[in-house]
Amino acid sequence: MATLTIKRLPDELHEQLKKRAERNRRSMNNEVIKILEDALTPRTRSAEEVIAEAEELNRRIGITFPDVVNEAKREGRA
Repeated sequence: MATLTIKRLPDELHEQLKKRAERNRRSMNNEVIKILEDALTPRTRSAEEVIAEAEELNRRIGITFPDVVNEAKREGRA
């Protein structure tokens, strides 16, 4: 496994990383690995997952899907 050294890391960024690692109950090293994995690993989602996420967001902000989207869902096009 490779080793990475970060030079000249700003103190403020270091403190934010430390706090984030503590919140997530990880070491700073494991937190950096998680951040890099999330940023660099493509995440494939199904259409159903995307629609469910959009519906949840719309529900939270009080907006409903347009009829055309609901109709497409019923017909199996979305």
